[in-house]
Amino acid sequence: MYSMRETSQQCHLSYETLKYYCNIGLIPNVSRDEHNYRVFDDQDIAWINTLNCLKKCGMSLKEIKAYIALCLEGESSIMERKAMLAKKRDALLLKQQEIQASIDFIDHKQQLYDDIIDKKIPYHSYLVNYHPPKGR
Repeated sequence: MYSMRETSQQCHLSYETLKYYCNIGLIPNVSRDEHNYRVFDDQDIAWINTLNCLKKCGMSLKEIKAYIALCLEGESSIMERKAMLAKKRDALLLKQQEIQASIDFIDHKQQLYDDIIDKKIPYHSYLVNYHPPKGR
């Protein structure tokens, strides 16, 4: 069994965040010791790691609560859970495409700047009225 402090360190959450998650029901069925302090087992740790992943996937606390409610229903809710995760996956794939497009843009600009620095192409800006000297 792990204390709140040990669990927060092991799961890379602040103590306050872990306590908040417990208080709002994101970590169901947490046991308590003889002093009424929360204690966590390996199964709780595994769930908290899943919870962290769901947060990183962009799930809101409201969505996570709905997901937990479905999990607590057991096997009968698997199709609904799959649908929730599929929707989140689609959103992440779209975000991934947007990020890749941004990376591609930056790579293009870096190459453009390298070519200008290496005098392979002349400098041109859409923002500055730049007129190279005219030939004689």
